[in-house]
Amino acid sequence: MPANPADSRNAADRVQIAPVEGGAALFTPEFRDYLVHLCDEFTARAHALRVKRDERLARALQQGRLPEPLTASAITTSDWTVPPVPKDLATPGIEISGPCSITSMFINALNPGPEGERAEGDLDDDEDSAGHRLIDTVRACHNRLAAVNHELQYTDRERNREYRIAPGELPFFMHRERGLHLDEPEVTVDGRPVSAAILGTALTLYYPGRAQASRGQGIYFYLPKVDGAEECAWYRDVFDRSRALLPFLKDATIRAIPLVEALPAVYEMEEMLHALGPYAAGLNAARWDLKASIFEFVMADPNSVWPDRFGVDIKTTPFLSNIFRRLVAVCLKHGAVPIGGMATALPNPDPEVNRVAAESIKADKVWEAEQGFIRAWVAHIFHMKTAAEPFRRVHGSGTWKPTPEMLKPESYPVRIEVPAGPITLEGTRRNARMVIEYVEAWLQGRGAKGIDSLAGKPGVHPALMEDLATGRMSVAQIAQRIRHSVKTNQGPAATHDAALVKRLLQEECEDILRLMKTRDAQTEERYRKAVKIALRWIKNYVELDYRSLGSYTRADLDRIALEADAL
Repeated sequence: MPANPADSRNAADRVQIAPVEGGAALFTPEFRDYLVHLCDEFTARAHALRVKRDERLARALQQGRLPEPLTASAITTSDWTVPPVPKDLATPGIEISGPCSITSMFINALNPGPEGERAEGDLDDDEDSAGHRLIDTVRACHNRLAAVNHELQYTDRERNREYRIAPGELPFFMHRERGLHLDEPEVTVDGRPVSAAILGTALTLYYPGRAQASRGQGIYFYLPKVDGAEECAWYRDVFDRSRALLPFLKDATIRAIPLVEALPAVYEMEEMLHALGPYAAGLNAARWDLKASIFEFVMADPNSVWPDRFGVDIKTTPFLSNIFRRLVAVCLKHGAVPIGGMATALPNPDPEVNRVAAESIKADKVWEAEQGFIRAWVAHIFHMKTAAEPFRRVHGSGTWKPTPEMLKPESYPVRIEVPAGPITLEGTRRNARMVIEYVEAWLQGRGAKGIDSLAGKPGVHPALMEDLATGRMSVAQIAQRIRHSVKTNQGPAATHDAALVKRLLQEECEDILRLMKTRDAQTEERYRKAVKIALRWIKNYVELDYRSLGSYTRADLDRIALEADAL
C-alpha cells in the first residue's frame, strides 16, 4: 500500500494527467499505481532536499559561506570500490548527446556518423536539451522504448524525409531525466504536481527499462543537478523501491553516474559514489552548469566578478582544472569511470570552419584523455570520430597508467577563485545574443539549438549546440554584471546596468532578424517575445531568484511576454 494514501481509493485513481499525444498508452492503471507508490514514499523527501539546497545557497548569499567538504569519515579514509563497472560503461570513446523527444535528432544520434562509426554510448536526454513539458517526457519514453526495440522511425512530411535506425549494434543508452528541483504540473497525485525526477525515472524504468532488462542490457542513468550525497541516496532508494515494486527489475543491472555540475557536489564526490551503493558507476565532469552554479553561489559578492565566460577554459583555468582532476582521482581511487565534458561544435558548409572546430575539439579531448577521463560527449555525429580518437588511443590499449599523484583526491584541493581575463562589452553582448536565441528555441518546445553568438562578425566561428546550461550561465553572467555595476576593463568603456543590457538585447534581436535569409511576422514576434522573457530571467537572477526556465509553463511565458519589460 502507499505510505500515506490520501483516501481509500485505488492508487491509480489518485493520478490526474493532462491529455497529451501518446500519454494514454503510458499512463495505464498499473503504471499509475507504481507512480503513486513512488510519490507517496519519496515526494516529501525530495521537497526536504530542496529546502536544504535553498538553505545552503542562502548561507553563501547572505553570509558569504560557500559550501565546504564534509568532515573526514570512513568514506574518504578507507579503501572501498564501487561494484564492477559494466563493460560498456568502461569502454573508451565518445557518447553522442541530444534530446530523445525530438525523434529525428534521436535517430541521427543512434546512427553511424560520416565515417561510418557509431558512438559508444548515447546520452538520450530529457533534461537540459529537452523542452521540459509533459509532451516531451512522453515522447522521450516512447522513443526510448522504440529505440531499444530497434523500431524507431520518423517521417518528416515537410521535408519529405524518412528517418530510420540503421542496422547493427546500437550505442548503449544513458538516460537523463529532469532533476530534483523540478515538478511536472501536468501530472498530479491528489491534486499536487509530481516530482519531475520521479516521473521521468519511473517512466524509463517501467517501459524502456523493462525492454532493456528483457534483453539483458544494463539500465543506465545520468543524474543531473544533484547537490551531494543525500540526493544520491534518494536515487538509490528510488531504485531499490522500484526493484521491489517491479518484478522484471529484480535481477536487472541498474547503474547511475551523477553529474558534478552543482558547486556543493564538488566537495562530496566520494560521498556521492558511496551513497549510490550498488548503483554507482562513475562521475561526469559537467562544465557549463558547474560554472553557472559557481556564479549563483558568489552572485552577492562584488569581489567575485568573472571575466567574459567565453575565455574561461577548463584546461587553462587552474582551479577548474583541479576540480576535474580531483574527479578523476576519486573515480580511480574507487574503481569508477570518469566521464568528460561536451564538444558542442556543429558542422558547417565551410571546410575551414570545420577544420578549426576539429582542431579545438581534438585539443580538448586529448587533454581530458591524458587527465584520465575515458569518455566524453559530443553534440553532433559530424565531429564524433575526432572527439572519440584521443580516448580510444590513450585508453583503448590498456597501457595508460596514472601517476601516483593522480590517484589521490587530496592532490587536488578544491579552491574557488576568480578566473583571469577581460571584462568586455562584447562578452556581455554575446551572452545577450545567446539567451535570445535560446529562449526563441524554447518557445518552440526545443531545449537545444545551434547558436553562433558571433554571427555576422569576421573570423572563423562554428555554431555551437547550446542548451539550458549555457542559457543559465549567460543569464548569470549578465545579472552579476548588472548587480555590481561592473565596468569594462578592455575595449569600449561601459558600466553595466539594466538600461545597457536592455539596449544590447534589443540590438542583438534586430541583428538576428537582419541576418535571416527569410523571416515572417510569426518569427519576428517569437524573437521579440524571447527578449521580454530574457529580461525577466535576468531580473530574477539580479534579485537572487534562480528559478529555472524549465519551471515556467508556456502559458507563464506568454503572460510574461505581454507584461511591461522586467528591466
